Amino acid sequence: MDTILVVNAGSSSVKFQIFSVEGEGNLQRRIKGQIDGIGSRPRLRANGQNGDPMADRAYPIEAVADVPAAMSVAGAWLRDELNINPIAVGHRVVHGGPDYANPVLIDHGVVGRLERYVSLAPLHQPHNLAPIRTILNNFPTLPQVACFDTAFHRDHDALADYYAIPHQLHAEGIRRYGFHGLSYEYIAKRLSQVASNVAGGRVIVAHLGSGASMCAIKNGKSVESTMGFTALDGLAMGTRAGQLDPGVVLYLIAEKGMSVSKVQDFLYRDCGLKGLSGVSNDMRELQTSGDPRAAFAVDYFVYRVGLHAGMLVAALQGLDAFVFTAGIGENSATIRARIAERLTWLGVTLDASANAANASKISGADSRVPVFVIPTDEELMIAQHTLTLLMNPKTQNQKRERVS
Repeated sequence: MDTILVVNAGSSSVKFQIFSVEGEGNLQRRIKGQIDGIGSRPRLRANGQNGDPMADRAYPIEAVADVPAAMSVAGAWLRDELNINPIAVGHRVVHGGPDYANPVLIDHGVVGRLERYVSLAPLHQPHNLAPIRTILNNFPTLPQVACFDTAFHRDHDALADYYAIPHQLHAEGIRRYGFHGLSYEYIAKRLSQVASNVAGGRVIVAHLGSGASMCAIKNGKSVESTMGFTALDGLAMGTRAGQLDPGVVLYLIAEKGMSVSKVQDFLYRDCGLKGLSGVSNDMRELQTSGDPRAAFAVDYFVYRVGLHAGMLVAALQGLDAFVFTAGIGENSATIRARIAERLTWLGVTLDASANAANASKISGADSRVPVFVIPTDEELMIAQHTLTLLMNPKTQNQKRERVS
């Protein structure tokens, strides 16, 4: 049985999934697992396609001290105990920069170019690249495919893509990229099955999780995003500040004496819901906390989602559907209801029972704009891209620059 391994690596965890290739390029999820607690309390957990447990093992710290070690442990488990030897590996890579607008087969040259964008996605890019290097060194003939969170947004009109800075800086790559593209791409495809009557229209998708953004989609294509040059922009997130006057950054450096690296760490790790509340970066904890600052952080999050929805409606010149996805969007009926209240000016009403039940469609019968909850599946999207590129290597487009 041919299989594809999908890897999504973070700083303290490596998530992986195994898909079998069946029939005419059909994919079936077989295993879903992760190694978390890397460098602290390493643990391998995995479940089969029906959710049945396959592994739950703890390891000493020294055995899984970093991401490469985690890859070795997971790889050994898959190969030695399950006899799984994938025909290719697909990776989520957050930032493709100006070079990559489509998934690409990986070689050392690709890795070198992607390393240039580490400073643009410091929470993600170094960890995305670590397992790629490990596999490239240990299994150099095994095809690997990088799938980019920026790729779905690369067809934006120049008016949405540019900052008001000299053209030379844009040519060097300082532009609005947008992120969570694998999630948005999946939702755009899935919406055609869930609600074909609106899938080709004007849709806002709210990817609300620890990382959060929103995307305006028209005819299945991204036309605008709340995120820009880096994954700091737009909505307030778990620990990221979101939209911020660049003068604040200048003030932190000039008046507070913070170094560039300190500012970077501050904006990525100590702001957002965590900074506002002083309690937690977890929306679930904030909603149950009695601290007024926690309540304010939740209020702020809801307000900003409503505010950015208005911007995206303007970009679309109307709205035919609204979709919630990702951790908060898929699971918090309360947050969905509060956001919907801020969209009543668009004619949005919710069916309280459907919303409480996390139904696929949660809008009321009288709602002028249908509202949906669609679970995202970035891993399936990565597996599909990997298989497509493996079967049709000439479809890859490593460098695609628009003339604008």
